Amino acid sequence: MTRTDIHDRDGNAVHVRGLVKHFGATKALDGVDLDVREGTVLGVLGPNGAGKTTLVRCLSTLIRPDAGSARVAGYDVLRQPRQLRRAIGLTGQYASVDEKLSGTENLYMIGRLLDLSRKDARRRAEEMLERFSLTEAAKRPAMTYSGGMRRRLDLAASMIGQPAVLYLDEPTTGLDPRTRNEVWAEVQRMVSEGATVLLTTQYMEEAEQLADELTVIDRGRVIAGGGVDELKAKVGGRTLQIRPADRAELSRMAEEVSRAGLAGVAGATADEAEGVVNVPIVSDEQLTAVIGMLGGRGFAIAGISTHLPSLDEVFLAVTGQKTSTPAAAEQHTDELEEVAV
Repeated sequence: MTRTDIHDRDGNAVHVRGLVKHFGATKALDGVDLDVREGTVLGVLGPNGAGKTTLVRCLSTLIRPDAGSARVAGYDVLRQPRQLRRAIGLTGQYASVDEKLSGTENLYMIGRLLDLSRKDARRRAEEMLERFSLTEAAKRPAMTYSGGMRRRLDLAASMIGQPAVLYLDEPTTGLDPRTRNEVWAEVQRMVSEGATVLLTTQYMEEAEQLADELTVIDRGRVIAGGGVDELKAKVGGRTLQIRPADRAELSRMAEEVSRAGLAGVAGATADEAEGVVNVPIVSDEQLTAVIGMLGGRGFAIAGISTHLPSLDEVFLAVTGQKTSTPAAAEQHTDELEEVAV
């Protein structure tokens, strides 16, 4: 199957409706709907225990959902699991390579299991070892690799078959910045060649760097979705930042905006450290009204700019929780989702 043949009629490489999964009395997935357009990256965000890994395991046929439907790469997850497995790649939260085999042997074995010829499996193994800076360690057993090297080998294994759809479940946890950037570059390369990626992550920088669209999951439900800028706009609109020509007028300018009673403009605050007045706005009309009012009252303005809330602020607003720091994310074990192993 070629990558141009994997999507449904609506252009989605992944199409999920009403997916449900129970672990005892706990509902890990509670009617999840999502779509991933062919040739794009969907970032799936959510606090620990939200159901992200359970979703990935259902879509990769590792566990069976209790209800709902899903099609991936043109295959029904429940009815065509064998065909589906040949069209996907998966990197979980922990490296799953065979420690007794060398790096080359691990990748060659995966290539052969995917029905690559001996020649092609060997060629792809060499290519992926080079891309992930593992060539020098290629003949060593994986048990001698550092944690970061094993992670890179695991990522290489998930990509060796050039999958039409790639699942990356928190793929850069524990990686150093250089290796993380290598992973990002490889994901972007694969997408440019037509692959589709479903990425779960708690790193906001990673989501902004890679994702075309985002889905936020909490307690097994999708609670928000859309493009990065779209989600930011939903949370709190933009902030207009005004820099007065005379810094001494900073406080008075903020007071004038707050007292002006402009439609939809609730107030303004003076940021002494940055030397700007911050005004929450939701429309260009409000921006024009604020600037016009200040000009009419004799204020000289040195510059203006607008910015959207950060993705961290979006995450906090829609889930009520802060994102994990890299250190916390590396140490955390998701107890609920580990039941799915």
